[in-house]
Amino acid sequence: MKHKRTLYSVIESRTHPYLTPLYERLGIDELRFESMRKLIAKIKKTQPDFIAAEFFYGYGNNYAGINISNLDVMLYSLQRYAPETKVIVFVDKSERQYVDKLNEILPLHAVLAKPIDESRLAAVLDRA
Repeated sequence: MKHKRTLYSVIESRTHPYLTPLYERLGIDELRFESMRKLIAKIKKTQPDFIAAEFFYGYGNNYAGINISNLDVMLYSLQRYAPETKVIVFVDKSERQYVDKLNEILPLHAVLAKPIDESRLAAVLDRA
């Protein structure tokens, strides 16, 4: 029997794309989280196949000055608790140049510019 894949969506803003129908068509169970803290607590107990999250660059001291973005702490947690989880990052075109630095923490599975092309996301999920 084939393992049903799971995806955790981190919805930290209204700009996060609504992709639940796509995930359902692909046979992927989606759990939605409204904060990184709740997501990280869940990762410690159950490792998903994928995490889909928006990237927000840490201009100034928004993220304590040492972090690149809102995703740093989650990626460090994945190193420890779920290193096999594939991370898909949604990014505004204006911040795309900053995302690649995250690969130094944990290699990203895919980086997709908004607006999200559903066929491209489906291909990313299928090649995993």
